[in-house]
Amino acid sequence: MTRREAREQAFCLVFEMDFQTASMEEIVEQARQCRDLDLDDYAAQLAFKVAGSRQELDEMITSFSTKWKVERLSRVSRALLRMAVAEILQEDQDVPVSVSINEAVELAKKYGGDDDAPFVNGVLGAFARSRGQNAAE
Repeated sequence: MTRREAREQAFCLVFEMDFQTASMEEIVEQARQCRDLDLDDYAAQLAFKVAGSRQELDEMITSFSTKWKVERLSRVSRALLRMAVAEILQEDQDVPVSVSINEAVELAKKYGGDDDAPFVNGVLGAFARSRGQNAAE
């Protein structure tokens, strides 16, 4: 499975998290049973990281999504922003920031509305610049 496919798999799990009170472990188990999910290791790592640090991620996202609180964002944008910020914050980052941003934008184009991709791009770009990282690298 490619990293792109793993991110898409992680996105689906993180997106589902917004509709349930279940833990990520339960969401993954349900996906395995109902959709015959073969969870990629990278997707699992990313989904569990988001689930484990959702409040901190939401606080970071809120600080860069001017005029929008996380709970007012579309569920697609919210899931993608959580996932991309979590990926960018990974200590053992072997993925360039620009790749994390680009992948989130591409998923926003695929799953979101017309405003999701530009919004995700803008928030993630501002987040990357605040950390001294160039979104184009």
